[in-house]
This record gives sequence, C-alpha cells and structure tokens, in this order.
Amino acid sequence: MAYSNYPSADNPQPDKAKDNRKVIYGILVAALLGTWGYIIYDKNKSGEKIEQLQTQFANVDSARNSVQEEYNLALARMDSLTGTNTQLQGQLAERKADIDKLKQNIKDELRKKNSDLGKARSMIAELNGKINDLLAQVEQLKAENQKLTASNQQLTTERDTLASQKTVVEQSLATTQQEKARVEDVGSTLHASNINIAAINVKGNGKEVSTTKAKRADLLRVSFDLDENRISPSGSKDLYVVVTAPDGKAISVPASSGTFTTREEGEKIYTSKVTVNYEQGKRIPVSFDWKQDNKYQTGDYKIEIYQNGYKIGQGVKTLKKAGLFG
Repeated sequence: MAYSNYPSADNPQPDKAKDNRKVIYGILVAALLGTWGYIIYDKNKSGEKIEQLQTQFANVDSARNSVQEEYNLALARMDSLTGTNTQLQGQLAERKADIDKLKQNIKDELRKKNSDLGKARSMIAELNGKINDLLAQVEQLKAENQKLTASNQQLTTERDTLASQKTVVEQSLATTQQEKARVEDVGSTLHASNINIAAINVKGNGKEVSTTKAKRADLLRVSFDLDENRISPSGSKDLYVVVTAPDGKAISVPASSGTFTTREEGEKIYTSKVTVNYEQGKRIPVSFDWKQDNKYQTGDYKIEIYQNGYKIGQGVKTLKKAGLFG
C-alpha cells in the first residue's frame, strides 16, 4: 500500500478548518454585539429608572414643600388671630395644650425621612379646623364687642346726662338750701319794739325820778320788747347796744365795750353787750341801765340795738340844758 503526502481529492481538510474559524469568529462577534447591546439596553433601563426615581423624588419633595407651606400658612393664620385679639388669647390658653400637641405632631411627621404626607395633611386640616373655630369666635366677639360698644356709648350718654342733671339738681338744691338758710337766718333775727329811753336822776335817798336835763341825768334806762318769733330757737341771745353821743361819736367804755360784725355796716363799736334768755314764740321784755363815768352832754343820744348782725331797733333820747334854777 502506498502513502502520499499530498492530499487527495477525497480529503479536503484545510478548507474545513477555515470554515470553523469563520463560525467561531461569527459567534464571538455576535456575542460581543449581544454583550454591548445588553450593556446599552441595561444602561438605558438604568437611566430610565434614575429618571423615574428623580421624578418621584421631585414629586415627593414638591409634595413635602406643599404640605410644609400649608402648615406655615396655618401657623400664620393662628398667629394673626391670637396676636390681634387679646380677648381670644384667654380662650386659646384653655386649648393651648391640645393645639401645641397637634402642632408638635405635625412637626414630627414632617421631619421624618419617609413622612406620611397624607397623615400630615390630615393633621393640618384638623389644625385649620381649630383655626376656623377660633375665627368664628373672633367674629362672634367682634359682634358682641360692637353691641357692647353701642351699649357702652348709650350708657355713657345716659351717665353724662344724669351727671349733668345731677349737677343741675345739686346746684339748685345748694342754692335752695342757701336761700333757705338765708331766709331762716334772717327770719330768726329778733325784732325790738316799744323802745323807750329814760334819763334817770338818782336822789340821795336812792329814789329815782325821770329827768330831761343832761346835768341831772345819772343814767339812761333802756327798755324794749323782743317780739314773738317762731323761727328763732329758744336760748340765750346776745344783744349789742351802740350809744352815740350828741357829738356823733359812739361811746366806748373799756370795761364793757368792744367791736362786733354787722351784716350791712361791717365792723362797729358797741357800747354794751346785753345777754337775754329768749323763749321761742313769746314776747320777752328787756330792760337795762347804762351809765357813763362823766357828765351827760346836752343833745340827742341815739341808741341802736343789734342782734344776729342786724339792727333790730333804735331810739333817741334828747337831754336838755338845765334852766336858770337848775
């Protein structure tokens, strides 16, 4: 059997090996293309997921911001109510614990990384409900305050009217009382009637005789009646007697004289003061003697009687000059 190094037509092996390499290359290229395709596909999918996550995060952040804004607005409303309505602050204090707890719960929920925004919105809605209740109370308080203001204005007007009327009444009453006091004062002043002035000559034996001669007069006896008076109360009454000499000067005696105030003439010198015990509603006779140290002058001696500052009577006694035989 013979062998040969040349291939025969029945065994073409080199061409077959070349074909296998092509297949392998094709497979490798296909695998490479598949790998790149998967990488590109996976990258696209990852990009889509990232975009989806970014969109979700943006949506969540926007929703969180929206909830936070709702909460801030609710707080601003409440601060506005409680800051401008002092009457409401007292009522808010009664619910402060409840409101503070609700505010804290909202804060805690919003601080969570995975916060339940629906729950937060529900609590914010509850807070807004409480604020709406407070707003209703504010409106009610305003209405009540307007009514109270109107009532207060009416009461103020009535008070001012009453005060004005009271002032008028008090002034009228004071005037009436003053007039009454004046009338009573004047009405209680006594009146002297039946005034008689006698010059008395006292003899050596004590006998008294009337005289008209200045030289013989030893004293002047003044007598009069205090008329009935139903206003003047009973009791002691001071009578001031002013004796004016013929020379026009009031006689003043250091032992018995002084000054007193009259209602119409001011201060006057009185010659003598006589105190009598007066009984209301009765006529009281009064008599007293007045004697001067030196001789009496010729002429008119005027005697005036004062009580309660008013002149209540007067009389004149004329003393003559003695004749040729005394």
